[in-house]
Amino acid sequence: MIISVASGKGGTGKTLVATSLALSLSLEGQMPVQLLDCDVEEPNAHILLHPEIDSTRPVTVPVPVVDKEKCTYCGLCSDVCAYNAIAAAGRIVLVFPELCHGCGACSYVCPEGAIGEVERQVGVVESGHAGGVSFVAGRLNVGEAMAGPVIRAVKGLADPAATVILDAPPGTSCPVVETVRSSDFCLLVTEPTPFGLSDLMIAVEVAREINVPCGVVINRDGLGDDSVERYCAQEAIPVLMRIPFDRRIAGAYCRGETLTAAMPSWQEAFRDLFDRVRGFATVGSVS
Repeated sequence: MIISVASGKGGTGKTLVATSLALSLSLEGQMPVQLLDCDVEEPNAHILLHPEIDSTRPVTVPVPVVDKEKCTYCGLCSDVCAYNAIAAAGRIVLVFPELCHGCGACSYVCPEGAIGEVERQVGVVESGHAGGVSFVAGRLNVGEAMAGPVIRAVKGLADPAATVILDAPPGTSCPVVETVRSSDFCLLVTEPTPFGLSDLMIAVEVAREINVPCGVVINRDGLGDDSVERYCAQEAIPVLMRIPFDRRIAGAYCRGETLTAAMPSWQEAFRDLFDRVRGFATVGSVS
């Protein structure tokens, strides 16, 4: 089973929920558990899990290389590139590797076979273990614009025999879609504030668009008002967990501790959360 943990905005406690859920299930000892940190632009699950990393591998994308001896400067490569990664003007062809999505269209349309490809590293994937949790995290190189290849590399290491928890990037942009799609269920972590509700509504629309059932975890419960609760009831979205606005929880997070490590009484609550997710994933909660 694959559970993605996402949020419409940053700072809602998404990683706290993902890591606490993973640790709670691993401590139960009834199933292999894997956590994939897909927030490759700013991965932070390792801060809470403290994994031992035993493998690091590069992530590359193919980018075009033009053989100027063969090139006739027809401009077809430039015309076909949707990302402006290659430009032809007169007898000059320029390649902008950082813009290239590695689709291969330029080499496909080149009538002279003048365009080859080389691999360019855009990030790394690290893997290891944190107690009973198998851990994988991606890290995008500074300055890179595309998180998708690194996220796909992280998800490519998902263990089909394990319960897989995906810690998604914040927001609702392309990296989030890349992470959440193909999940069996998406946990949307929010907070009971106007900003939390606004971004939650957008996140729900994304989940519906990619046909992934979802439920809500309300973090810092008691901080704001009941607008999130009323929205979820109106949209028939289940509220699966409430985490109170509690200084002890905030303190544990600041010390780099998961909720379940700092307050073991929460372990059973996260196992109950998993049981509820498993039930909703079977029938689907978003039409």
